[in-house]
Amino acid sequence: MSPNLLGALLMMASMACFTLNDTFVKATAGDLPLFQLLFLRGLLATLLIFVMAQSRKAFRKQVAARDWALIALRSVSEVAAAYFFISALMNMPLANITAILQVLPLTVTLGSMLLFGDPVGWRRMSAIAVGFGGMLLIVRPGPEGFTLWSTYALISVVCVTCRDLSTRRLSPSVPSMLVTFAASASVLVFAGVASLWQEWVPVSGQNASFLALSAVCIVGGYFLSVQVMRVGDVSFVAPFRYTGLIWALLLGWAVFDHWPGPVTMLGAAIIVGTGLFTLYRERQMLRPLAG
Repeated sequence: MSPNLLGALLMMASMACFTLNDTFVKATAGDLPLFQLLFLRGLLATLLIFVMAQSRKAFRKQVAARDWALIALRSVSEVAAAYFFISALMNMPLANITAILQVLPLTVTLGSMLLFGDPVGWRRMSAIAVGFGGMLLIVRPGPEGFTLWSTYALISVVCVTCRDLSTRRLSPSVPSMLVTFAASASVLVFAGVASLWQEWVPVSGQNASFLALSAVCIVGGYFLSVQVMRVGDVSFVAPFRYTGLIWALLLGWAVFDHWPGPVTMLGAAIIVGTGLFTLYRERQMLRPLAG
């Protein structure tokens, strides 16, 4: 198996794990208070990540102060993203919120240009503008289409963009599992403190199973997403991130009987198309450097 094919399979598996995690969280149907849910899922996920990080001796590595600052920024972004995303997930169809998240490659590209001065030509800027137009078709700003939960979904996009941009600035020597553990532990601590002001409710056997499966899936997603960055050509592997939308459409239909309307599907297609074009342009720009 070639490195590119392996990377593509790992990316698709990662997207499947993340979408399954979202499905199990949504399947609790709001029976649990948000912070109790985050805490219980985070407790199991953090323990699993700790075992994985310990086995890779991630905690023994020396980390510079600059990298610790970036890890802290990334962890804060992860906490905010978890809160806003899950709040929106509980109140929006799975495929709709996943479609909004497909704008992430475009926002990361735009953020790299604005914050780090990365070169972005007019073609990619045009693709970003068209992609944001596709996002507007999904959230449909207006008195009937735009809701508080649409706002929460958009805020989660901003938070994940900040998380990914801070990750890009980390030194290559920083262990990925250490970064992942810091993010998971931060969500756990935040949810634990916030849950003190919420009334906890009994957890049914079914919801306990959903939380356990959710934790396993999100750890699998984290682990596979780390492995993806170590295999194959990123410009080849990255487009397979969009398979997450296919998983969301199938699971949303099979589990929740939700299927997006034609306008939402059109917006998602525009976002995916412009994202693929952006990745294509990036690959074209890298070819002269490789030659």
